[in-house]
Amino acid sequence: MTAAAAAVEILKREGVEQAFGVPGAAINPFYRELKNVGGINHTLARHVEGASHMAEGYTRAKAGNIGVCIGTSGPAGTDMITGLYSAIADSIPILCITGQAPVSKLHKEDFQAVDIAAIAKPVTKAATTVLEAAQVPGVFQQAFHLMRSGRPGPVLIDLPIDVQLTEIEFDPETYQPLPVYKPSATRAQAEKALRFLLESERPLIVAGGGIINADATDLLVEFAELTGVPVISTLMGWGSIPDDHELAAGMVGVQTAHRYGNETFLASDFVLGIGNRWANRHTGYNMEAYTKGRKFVHVDVEPTQIGKIFAPDYGIASDAKAALELFIEVAEELKAAGTLPDFSAWAASAQERKATLQRRTHFDNVPIKPQRVYEEMNRAFGPETRYVTTIGLSQIAAAQFLHVYKPRHWINCGQAGPLGWTIPAAIGAATADPETPIVALSGDYDFQFMIEELAVAAQHKVPYVHVLVNNAYLGLIRQAQIGLDINFQVNLEFENINTPEIGVYGVDHVKVAEGLGVKAIRVTDPNELGAAFEEAKKLAAEHSVPVVVEAILERVTNISMSRTVDMSNVTEFEELATLPEHAPTAIKPLAL
Repeated sequence: MTAAAAAVEILKREGVEQAFGVPGAAINPFYRELKNVGGINHTLARHVEGASHMAEGYTRAKAGNIGVCIGTSGPAGTDMITGLYSAIADSIPILCITGQAPVSKLHKEDFQAVDIAAIAKPVTKAATTVLEAAQVPGVFQQAFHLMRSGRPGPVLIDLPIDVQLTEIEFDPETYQPLPVYKPSATRAQAEKALRFLLESERPLIVAGGGIINADATDLLVEFAELTGVPVISTLMGWGSIPDDHELAAGMVGVQTAHRYGNETFLASDFVLGIGNRWANRHTGYNMEAYTKGRKFVHVDVEPTQIGKIFAPDYGIASDAKAALELFIEVAEELKAAGTLPDFSAWAASAQERKATLQRRTHFDNVPIKPQRVYEEMNRAFGPETRYVTTIGLSQIAAAQFLHVYKPRHWINCGQAGPLGWTIPAAIGAATADPETPIVALSGDYDFQFMIEELAVAAQHKVPYVHVLVNNAYLGLIRQAQIGLDINFQVNLEFENINTPEIGVYGVDHVKVAEGLGVKAIRVTDPNELGAAFEEAKKLAAEHSVPVVVEAILERVTNISMSRTVDMSNVTEFEELATLPEHAPTAIKPLAL
């Protein structure tokens, strides 16, 4: 068979069922084998970067998935670099396959020939241009081994067109994936880690995305319940414990954080971090405020992560699942021996903060205040909802006000934050798991970046609800400019001569969305948001396409965050909740 056919056979045997991409001359032989060999569905993207984000959403939505994106190595490969960066930043395995000029032309500046392997190397676990056709099976086999082993991440394989077409000897029936390598904690390490717990009075678990990657959220909850220790979720670990669990203590940080989460963290004396990377939006830049007065144990699958941000009191290189299994084993023995401390008073204090330190969401202002949008989203979308979003004030406010109850129900590019990510990632997630209702969330600029991918969802019948909060501003950048005393090149308003009724909000997203084959609803009154969300759910189900609900927001809202990137110094720009009706959909009723 051709080397390209062998590659497709390997994809199938490694569990790949879906690919996203854009064909081109240099990758057409591979596409021919996708058709001839069969067994792998393919979604044609409108933009190759969109294909890479679809692959990300596909991986993130379901344990064990590896999304695949395909294009040529020239402009397609370079377009997919952003997706590779987003994937490696958040430890997401995706496979990028590119078609390259013939081997003999690689040094001759051939049409669309670029050293994509060199370009991709810093944002992948491996990037290889295969020069010998007989190496294709081994390179693909190694790619899946690397993507799944240790800290997960993306791989790029670049296939010259003549390599794809070359006949090789390959027996797919005897192909076997390579064993996955993940370091595992030892019994002695688990015992030492829990000695810190025994010596503490106010312990916390920081649950990172590594717990979700390891499919170990049930173990996390079991360990927390066994020990009675409250859990702080990171942004990537959100959903590892249900928000309404009595040991869920909120999120910590300088932006995507809760008032009660930060206060509980600052009151703690010991932190057990599992599968987290101490990201700066979590710790802030004032590391003394974050670390002073408390001890730390850090568990991470990647040894070089331990000590990268600060030196913990003890570090364990281990897969989160393996570590949690041992932690549970040791904790059960300690409990049976009567030596496990009672942390119930400490856990109760965390819940008291959760019920008192709340932000206000109920405003009747017109134009709409964004906090009200999230309040109505909590009413309209239940605990089965999977949220998909990227960067911006919309994402920060969502993390402060929305509720997540299950792992992989918060799909967010945490570190890279590329604008335009949301629409294609939502398509990928919906493709991976069409049974789970998806609600995407975008600010107006994110929405416009890759709006053409809505046509993909229309073409392939991918229904979901897309909440678009529109203030005609680069809201997060505008807020970041306050400290520089500028408001420069961040305003997007203009009077649209074709839609004068929207005033200075510029782009008519309803017309654009409808032109791309989806449904759209514009809301200007906060009291109409609930009905709009219900109508969107009905339209999505009826027509099997995305439905955009655009909320016209007030132009300027400052969302709570630290001006100094210090998690102990967060500015509350808006009035706080002082009555239960100020935050009617808070995870706990406001206690006076």
